[in-house]
Amino acid sequence: MSTLFGTILAFAIVFGVLVFIHEFGHFFVAKLVGIRVEVFSFGYGKRLFGFKKGETDYRISLIPMGGYVKFLGEGMFEPRENIAPDDFMAKNRFQRFLVIVMGAVMNILLAVAIFSAINMIGVTVPAYFDEAPVIGYIAPGSPAEKAALADGDEILSINKEKVRTWSDVEIAVGSKPDRLLSLEIRRGTEVLSVPLQTETEKRSRFEMGYAGFFARIQTQIRMVSSNSPAEKAGLRPGDIIRAVDGRPIYFYHFVPTIEKNAEKVLTLEVERQGASLTLKVTPRREGNVGKIGINPEPRSVLKKYGLFTAVAQSVRDTSQNIFLIFRFLKDLATGQASTRQLGGPLEIANFSYTAMRMGFMTMLNWIGLISLQLGIINLVPVPVFDGGQIFVIMVEGIFRRDLSPRMRQIWMQIGFVIFVALIVFLFLNDIVRRLPRGWNSLVPG
Repeated sequence: MSTLFGTILAFAIVFGVLVFIHEFGHFFVAKLVGIRVEVFSFGYGKRLFGFKKGETDYRISLIPMGGYVKFLGEGMFEPRENIAPDDFMAKNRFQRFLVIVMGAVMNILLAVAIFSAINMIGVTVPAYFDEAPVIGYIAPGSPAEKAALADGDEILSINKEKVRTWSDVEIAVGSKPDRLLSLEIRRGTEVLSVPLQTETEKRSRFEMGYAGFFARIQTQIRMVSSNSPAEKAGLRPGDIIRAVDGRPIYFYHFVPTIEKNAEKVLTLEVERQGASLTLKVTPRREGNVGKIGINPEPRSVLKKYGLFTAVAQSVRDTSQNIFLIFRFLKDLATGQASTRQLGGPLEIANFSYTAMRMGFMTMLNWIGLISLQLGIINLVPVPVFDGGQIFVIMVEGIFRRDLSPRMRQIWMQIGFVIFVALIVFLFLNDIVRRLPRGWNSLVPG
């Protein structure tokens, strides 16, 4: 499968699932309350092909940037006297609200269902994600070193927002490149305030924040080479290395320690299926460094739950992700987050192809994440989104009368302009992210 074909196929799968679920939410409730649905479309613009069943034209349209359902009476801005009973405007505000909001609700429910299924099937994640944010390694020359942070410091809050796990820390730092952060840390019995100036992660196109501190990540053995020092010492795949020569050791220090001790006997404290073992290994000299013949990786854990626990965990995770999405939107509006962290159609297609190549579970998780983001963003009160229509209904409810057709027309025109500007910006943002100097690459000189 070529990369181009694979990318198009993966995007079509993700796009198809999300648009169908979203528009089906509108469609189902509209039918439920007696509104005539005239069009159910994948994409916008010119109709390419489709079929008509009953009162509804099911179609594929030219621009694959979403989809829509069109109700009888929707988009008609001239004053009307005789409105049919199945017209959108013939229904009360609460019914119209349900029809509009159900698209986003279906996307959120899809995310909950997907995450519940993944929790039941089981997913392997790095163990340190859910551990307390205690620093285990600081990169030389990093912002963390410049801020005088130290091994063993526990991060309590970032910009006055409490962090309880390393996952919280990575999100808080990653979303704020080149920003001055205020950290509260516990060092021994003292609680200290430490200013930290982040940098931009150079290995990422998404302008992520970089601090240079890392968790106390334990080393797990993924593979043991045949006839290697590790095999002779009795090490096995899945073993967790706790200490070397009586000193606790973490992932970033393990390989350098082995490399520095060629032909020297080392005592390893190992955890195997909950039991503690002591093994001796002598690194074999290869060139100028020692090797023991293993493939080490950060320790991982399998998370797997029963039905009800899986659903409850999915609801908790979804709630946390919703909070993070809103916080990112707030940071974006206030300039605390970079627009380069936004992913447009090209990036979504690229990530969709990567997820598809990594397997069904990764693809399923990706669809869940994108569905959740789509659902939440659609609730933002901007004319182009469902949230814009919900906002209009709320305003009408407050003043107890419908907006005039002229006001609705102006609102929709504003929405169209915003929609076009947003699409153009997202496409350009995806393109310039791949250029050497980002947006500056478009400036001559």
